[in-house]
Amino acid sequence: MSLPEALSERTLSRLLAATGLSPSSHLDLTGPMSPAPVGALRVFRPAGAPAQPAVVEKVVAVSLVVPPIGLDSHMIFAFTRPESAVPHFTLDSVASSEYHAMHLDLIPRAELAVHLGYLDVCFLPLTEPLEAAWKIDGVSPAAIGPRQRAMMSPWMVVCRATEDAFEKLGTTVEVYLDHWFSLVEKGVPDPDGTDLAARDTANRANLFSPEVDPVWHQVTRLLGPEQSDLVRGELLA
Repeated sequence: MSLPEALSERTLSRLLAATGLSPSSHLDLTGPMSPAPVGALRVFRPAGAPAQPAVVEKVVAVSLVVPPIGLDSHMIFAFTRPESAVPHFTLDSVASSEYHAMHLDLIPRAELAVHLGYLDVCFLPLTEPLEAAWKIDGVSPAAIGPRQRAMMSPWMVVCRATEDAFEKLGTTVEVYLDHWFSLVEKGVPDPDGTDLAARDTANRANLFSPEVDPVWHQVTRLLGPEQSDLVRGELLA
């Protein structure tokens, strides 16, 4: 098992253990290059019909592994329910033929600039681990433009890393995940005046737009438009 896959599976196991979500669907992903699967789309949801809606609505895990082109990518999104202000959690761990890469963040559910109390509870505790991550030898900023950054939080870790540095970033992932668990458990300040569901729908549409994130063009070339749209649809829904 590669380093990115191992990190992703450890994180997914912790997510499922803490939230109690169960497998809802599993789809092998194929592409024009080969009839053999090149990855998988897995979705996890709350089991049964709880008396109170769960804060975490679903977890989506997407893996794409194509050794001939040096691709080893594992993405996790843990989505909170539409009316919740608790940020979404995301981890993308990748290995290519040249480097390892990571995208780690808590995606805000409200505008941080005008909800300081929300910012302080949800994100301020991540400042020290963020700064520590950037001090790891072998970690360097990834090429991502300000337009994409605007969809995420200022505490996002988006980087390239050597193999040794990538292993050390596992601690950063654990700290971010632990903090997110605490937000799910304790709740967050209400961002007054925010239509949380409407904002989330609009933000996801931008976040997963091929016009904003060019990686979707690569995914479409790998999987074909139908399966690429299916993956995007699960992230948007």
